[in-house]
Amino acid sequence: MIVCESMEKDFQVRFTDGVREAVSDTTPDHGGTGEGFNPHALLEASLGNCIAIVTRMSARKHGIPLTGVIVKVNLNRDDSAKAVFEYSVEFTGDLDDQMREKLLRVAKACPVHKTLQRQLEFVQV
Repeated sequence: MIVCESMEKDFQVRFTDGVREAVSDTTPDHGGTGEGFNPHALLEASLGNCIAIVTRMSARKHGIPLTGVIVKVNLNRDDSAKAVFEYSVEFTGDLDDQMREKLLRVAKACPVHKTLQRQLEFVQV
């Protein structure tokens, strides 16, 4: 569970999982200071981090000589009826085409990707 608590500066929020903590904020053009990640950036980061982690895990498990992963994610909200996660994945290491394809399949199956594809519900408790 994540707990979020507003801070003294307008629009800054401290969030924690009980072990680690970080700060989010909004951009100056929306009244914030820009000193923390904005909430939509955190969504982008969640997907990007998940892809990077699971592809490295898979590479290790299958002996694929992956030395690095760069994931770029943009949440496109131009259409008010949908949100589109646009992402690219770059692998480094001595990889052949078959290895890259395997890792791209793993990327598409990361747990956050799967969660975001589900029908979402919001329940206030």
